[in-house]
This record gives sequence, structure tokens and C-alpha cells, in this order.
Amino acid sequence: MESTVSERLTRLDRILDAGLVTRSRLLLIALIAPLLLSLTAPLWVMKFSAPQYPNGLALQIYAHTVTGDVQEINTLNHYIGMRHLDRAALSDLDWIPFAIGILVLLSLRVAAIGDVRSLVDLTVLCFYFSAFSFARFVYKLYVFGHDLDPRAPITVAPFMPGVLGTKQIAQFTTTSVPAAGSFWLAFFGLSLVVLLAWNVASGWTALDKAPRAAAQ
Repeated sequence: MESTVSERLTRLDRILDAGLVTRSRLLLIALIAPLLLSLTAPLWVMKFSAPQYPNGLALQIYAHTVTGDVQEINTLNHYIGMRHLDRAALSDLDWIPFAIGILVLLSLRVAAIGDVRSLVDLTVLCFYFSAFSFARFVYKLYVFGHDLDPRAPITVAPFMPGVLGTKQIAQFTTTSVPAAGSFWLAFFGLSLVVLLAWNVASGWTALDKAPRAAAQ
């Protein structure tokens, strides 16, 4: 049993050190497109509706900025003591384009000279980046809803803004959902998993064929 496990680990190690399937290198280069597109589309959209706003209010959160009804929402936030949405409050967005640029450069490197092991590293880094970004987003929303100015004209209890889905906050119904930019990043990450599985399966098949070829 121990010998079988050792042999499988040795085979896996050889697969990880093998070069990538040529077509997967080309597909990896093509996957740079959705990474770049994620910079041009909003990552998250938040909508707010209330009786006095029949058309609703909206925020579009990009990898580098926030657009939409920012001024109107800042005015409403002032009454309950929430901090303003500005570059200082949203400084976390500054590193996201840099991180996406790193993923682009690493993707090119793996496609040009990488092996299966480097594709594993790229895949893990991509999912770490996504998980960290989402966790940081949730944390910032928590801070916005709990760090309230006690001198505000209207006193409300600390709250957690909606992260995903619909939530009722006072008289506002808020809806928070991922947008096109997040879907492009998700497409990139899932495609890396597919490419990784393809290369591991191809390597395993090649090792299975090698003893037969030697025996003949």
C-alpha cells in the first residue's frame, strides 16, 4: 500500500514538472482578455430603493473607482453618521488593478516558459486574490455600517450593509450583487482550473502509455 502511494506521488511530481500542453499555452494567453475586461466593467453593483426615491439610487464599484449616485448617497449617509464615499475611504481599490496586472504578467510567463507546477501556482494565486478581495470588501462594508458618528442628526444602531442579495435597512431596500467585472474574473479562475485538469490528465495518460511503449 505504501509503495502504491509513493509511486502515485512520484508520478504526480513528474506530471507537475512536465511542460504544458501546447494548446493550453495558447488558451492561457487568450485568457488575458477577460482579465483586462474586468478592469473596464463594474465588479459589484449596489442599488437602493425607498418611497422618496421611486427611481432608486445605485453605486457601481469598479476595480479603480466608484460611480453612480455617489453624491446623493453621501448626503443620506451624512444624516446617519456614515463616512463619505471618497478615494480616502476606498483606498483599498488602488491595489486591485495592480494585482490584476500581476496576474496578466504571470499568465504570460506561464504560457511562455511555465510547467504544470507553475500553472498550479497561478491558479492558487488567482483564487487567493479573489477570496482576499471579497473578504476585504465585506470588512469595509462592516466598517461603514458600524463606524457611525454619534453626533449625526439621526441616530441609528450599527448595522451590516447588504453584501449579497436584498436586505432591508430602515426605509431603504438594498440590493447588492456581483457585476460583469466579477464574472470576468470568475471566468478566468474557472478556466485556469479546467486548463490545470487538462494538463494533469494529459500527463497521467502519457505516463501510462510510456511503459507500454518501452515494452514494445
